[in-house]
Amino acid sequence: MLPVLIALVFVMIACIVVFVYIYTQQDKKTFEKKIASVDTNITPRNTVPDTSTHRQQFADWIAWIKIEQEDIQHLVQEVQKVIVWMHRLVYGICIALLTEWHVLIQWAPWLAKTKTVASFAQAVWLIFQRIQFTPDMLPSDVVWVQIYNPKTQAFSTELWPIVGNLILADEINRTTPKVQAALLESMQEKQITLWWETHKLPRPFVVLATQNPLEQEWTYPLPEAQLDRFMCQILVEYPSEWEEQEILNRIEQDETIKIKKVLTLKKLHEHQQHVAQVVIDDSIKAYITQLVQQTRQSHEYIMYGASPRASIALMQAAKAVAYLQGRDYVTHDDVRAIYLSVMRHRIILTYEARAMQINVDDVLLSFIS
Repeated sequence: MLPVLIALVFVMIACIVVFVYIYTQQDKKTFEKKIASVDTNITPRNTVPDTSTHRQQFADWIAWIKIEQEDIQHLVQEVQKVIVWMHRLVYGICIALLTEWHVLIQWAPWLAKTKTVASFAQAVWLIFQRIQFTPDMLPSDVVWVQIYNPKTQAFSTELWPIVGNLILADEINRTTPKVQAALLESMQEKQITLWWETHKLPRPFVVLATQNPLEQEWTYPLPEAQLDRFMCQILVEYPSEWEEQEILNRIEQDETIKIKKVLTLKKLHEHQQHVAQVVIDDSIKAYITQLVQQTRQSHEYIMYGASPRASIALMQAAKAVAYLQGRDYVTHDDVRAIYLSVMRHRIILTYEARAMQINVDDVLLSFIS
């Protein structure tokens, strides 16, 4: 009798598993059809070439920005002496410098994310600091440290690598939440507090953080409060065959390639002021708020929507996109060009969506109109 009952239990479990699998696959196909039906007429004019898939068409928007500003053109050209293919990342860092926001760079290791940031530091007259995050770090390793002087028999407080203009936070998800929290005040308020004293950080202050999502051992997910302080999350992809061959050519010439400093701090401040003066119409603001508000409405795949900081980031990023293209006003295409990069790290999907392997970009694309 017992073997029969055990067999019946296994049969029932197998039936439930098959039913759930069929149901989720059908639900996923329905959602994919909805994504495929998005109106393709919203594609930015003269900016995005025909692509093989609808998702790639949206993902490549930022990579096809045509830069008209001469200073920024020179900056990009200097960086591209070393960096071959990562246009999306290069333009994303340019937008971060113009708006003084922060960028989260993500994808597999060995894709020259760190080298790209270092190349920007060489091309701009800024104070560059690199912090390699590890699991055994303490907040004092990032912000400040007390050094004992045996001659005076007293401690002196020294500011640590967080004091700079361009901060490379390398593999930020390898350190503990306590150390990650030490960056919150500096990223948002542009200052650090040591006991009862507050120290202003040099301006501009931009954090370019890299993280590797493939390795799970000794990593700590970034808290949502910190993720929200990054303007963009740039996904770095593998190079094409031609690009990888060009990388090999650049490696042979690596010792002879010299990056010149082409952008001064004064010039950068001027560009930032011009970006702030870019005109944005009320209809564009309404479009931005609509895109953000839709993530907070009841949705079968969204657990938590984007915060008001997403609206601010999307508006300022769109201004920078317009300025890079030589315009003093924002269009709907400028908002769409940066939409995915600004929004993808600000919403939390439901467990059901994760189980069905629904992509966050697909969910966001369903709101485009």
